[in-house]
Amino acid sequence: MRFMTMVKVTKECEDGQPPHPELSAAIGKLAEESFRTGVMVEMGGLLPTALGARVQVAGGKVTVVDGPFTEFKELIGGYAILNVKSKAEAIEHTKRFMQLHLDVLGPSYVGECEIRQLFEPGN
Repeated sequence: MRFMTMVKVTKECEDGQPPHPELSAAIGKLAEESFRTGVMVEMGGLLPTALGARVQVAGGKVTVVDGPFTEFKELIGGYAILNVKSKAEAIEHTKRFMQLHLDVLGPSYVGECEIRQLFEPGN
C-alpha cells in the first residue's frame, strides 16, 4: 500500500525562512533510513506559494491565480510517498517524522501532517 504524507506549513516557512539546520539533519537521517528499508519511495519540500499558482475552474471558465496564498493552515510545505503494509504503519512513520519536529523545535512547536492512501487500480 502506498500513502502520501503532506506536511502543513507555518507562516515562517511561507516567508522563505531557511529550515532549521538541526531539524533538516534529523529529517535527512530519517529519510536515509526510510529509503534504505524501502519504506520511503519519494519525498520533497515545496517552495513558498509566492512562486506558485492555482488553476481554478468556476462558472464555465478556467482561471489562473498567482501566489502567494494567504490560507496558511491549508498550505502544503512538503510531502513523502511511503510504501507500507497498512495505514497503521504509515501513521507510525509519520509520528516519527513529526516527533523529530517536537524534539528539535521544542514543546511550543505546532504542526500537522496529513496521511492519504494513494489510489491503485485493482485494490
